[in-house]
Formats: sequence, structure tokens, C-alpha cells
Amino acid sequence: MLEQVAEGIKKLVVRFPGGMGEVNCYLLEGDNGYTVIDTGVYAQEALNIWNQVLATGIKINKVVLTHTHQDHIGLAKWFQQQVGVPVFVSDLGYQEMQYFCTIDANERLIHLVQKHGGPKPARQADHSFIYDFEPDGIYRNRQHLQLGNKKYEAIWTPGHAPDHFCFYQPDSQIMFVGDHVLQHVSPVIGLWAGREENPLHDYYQSLKLMAGYPTNIALPGHGETIDRFQGRVNEIRDRHDHRLEQVLKIMETKQYRTAQQVCDEVYGTIAPGLEMSSFMAILTRLIYLESIGKVEQVQQGEEMVFHIGASKEDTWQAG
Repeated sequence: MLEQVAEGIKKLVVRFPGGMGEVNCYLLEGDNGYTVIDTGVYAQEALNIWNQVLATGIKINKVVLTHTHQDHIGLAKWFQQQVGVPVFVSDLGYQEMQYFCTIDANERLIHLVQKHGGPKPARQADHSFIYDFEPDGIYRNRQHLQLGNKKYEAIWTPGHAPDHFCFYQPDSQIMFVGDHVLQHVSPVIGLWAGREENPLHDYYQSLKLMAGYPTNIALPGHGETIDRFQGRVNEIRDRHDHRLEQVLKIMETKQYRTAQQVCDEVYGTIAPGLEMSSFMAILTRLIYLESIGKVEQVQQGEEMVFHIGASKEDTWQAG
């Protein structure tokens, strides 16, 4: 059940129905017990896995979260209130927790998606209860955290989530990357909280930040360990560059299009279950292109549409 992935570090794959179907949780060995990084969703299947781990007598000292998406924070409240383990979250993560406790984010998401012509999201069950607790500690950008027996630097890497953090150990050059970089798929850059922001801009900046951290092993929140970390960072950035160029070429026909119409042209027939992720990927690219003056967004009836911007003739450099 626990896989040794580096000295003093074990990986637990917590599986559950829906979403990506699983998340990597990491246990870092310490003199006073293990530090757990991320928890999995609040689901009986995930609870069963953790109960099996706890039944072995393993001692958990604390839980630290990379970000507050449901598959990473889902069991944090359970760890704190049922298992008696302190939970640490970033200052930005705490703000997200408060947001999801006080705002109907699901309703905001539906409004945002429909405004841009997207598929109507299925109304999800209310999971706000997973955010309704006070963390035991708050960490901030550039702060050094005790994870197991070693100190790690907390690095703010927004994009996939506005509160996303990676943890870097300079001596071993090990990086916990959460959902910032994955080995076989590109993390979805979306607007899941229903706020119209510019996460792709943030993501580009966060990818660029990674160049300053030589990394031997990157441990992601999903999938396999990343051995060629900087190479994978470059691949993801290049893929976004390619898609931006593709979207811009489509827009140069000068027709007004919703984000969904652009999505249909880019991806064609989309596999069931991936419609929303594909739509979000296109919407955030259009918002990014709007932010650099390449497209413009206007209201047409009840929907927002995009068209080529006034500065399209300027030379554009991706990334």
C-alpha cells in the first residue's frame, strides 16, 4: 500500500470514484511521526484506505496541503477532528476555504460557463463542509516548513489553483509539485471557483519560476514520479504555446465566437466526461489572449463572445 519513492518518503495512492479517480498522498518520516502531504477526497473509498494505513499503527504528526481542491483537502477536516492530527494550510488556501464556506461557488461556476456558451455543469453535491474548519497552522510564500525530518521551502505556484504551493528541499533537490506539473498530462488551468481571473498568465509565471530550483525528483499529486523535471516543465509550456497559436489562428478569421465554439474547433468531438475540462482550457486561453491585447471580449445577447483584438498585427511571443 505504501510505496517508498525516496529516502524517508512514502507514497500512498488514494483511489475514489469520479474526478481523476486517485491522488498521490505522501508520508514523510520524522522523529515524531509522519507528515502527510494532501489527503484525497471525502469519500468512503478514500476513508477506507486511510483507515487501513492507520490500523497498521503508523503515527501521523501533521497534515500539510499543497492547495484546497477537493481531492487534496477533502479529508483534512476528518484528520483533524476524528484522528486528532493538526492540519496546516497556506494563507491563500485559508482564504479559499473561507470563500467556499460563504459563497455558492457551484452557482457561480454555472453562471460563468453558460455566459461563455459552455456546457451546463451538472449541479454537484454540496461539499462546503470539507472547508468548514479552522486550520491549526498557516504557512506563507517562501516560508520554510518542517516536513518530516527536513526543512522545505514553500513556493507559491498559482495557475492550476490560485492557492497552489510546491515544497522544495534544497539538499536532496526533491520537489513536491502537487498539481503544478504532472508527468503524462497537462494540469487543467480552469476557473472552477466561478471567478473570471487570468490563471494561464499566473501559470506561465509559475512555470518560469521552476527554472530556479534544480530538481532531482519531482513528486506530483497524480501519476508517476517526474525524473526529468525541467524537461517536463518545458514540454508543458511549449504545449500551451502551441494551443495559444492554434486559438489565435482560429480567431483571425474575424468571426465572433463563444469560448465553446472555439473549443469545438480546437478539440472536435470530446470524450464524455472531459467536456468541462476542455472548455475551461479554451476559456482561460482566450482570457489570456485578451489580457495581452490579441482578442477582445464583448457581450452579444446573453453570451460573451471573443473576436480578434486591435493589436493582432503585433509580433506575439508565446509564453
